[in-house]
Amino acid sequence: MSTEIWHNPRCSKSRAAKAALDEAGVAYTERRYLDAPPTAEELDRVLTAAGLEPWDAARLAEPVAKELGLKDLEHDRAKWIAVLVEHPVLIQRPIIVTDVAAVVARDPESVRKALDSA
Repeated sequence: MSTEIWHNPRCSKSRAAKAALDEAGVAYTERRYLDAPPTAEELDRVLTAAGLEPWDAARLAEPVAKELGLKDLEHDRAKWIAVLVEHPVLIQRPIIVTDVAAVVARDPESVRKALDSA
């Protein structure tokens, strides 16, 4: 089974999730999603696997979110995915993706959930 972490090394929660994977001895690939943003299809697949809508996985406090008026953007999945792909800084992080699930792993419990699904 494969495991991938969508990671921003400048984020403490992302570093903590990566460290938890290392501690657990999980083999994974690291995707620095700010440098290698997901395609719309990849993001759609990961959001579906996580059981999330794109507006629920968006970082609305980011300055670009405010500039774009995302708080008031209609809940149209395709539009939101397009915005997140164009501005990957808006994607919640870290995301742990396995063959069977995806989890926004912002706390130790979420990391455990991701590991249990692997």
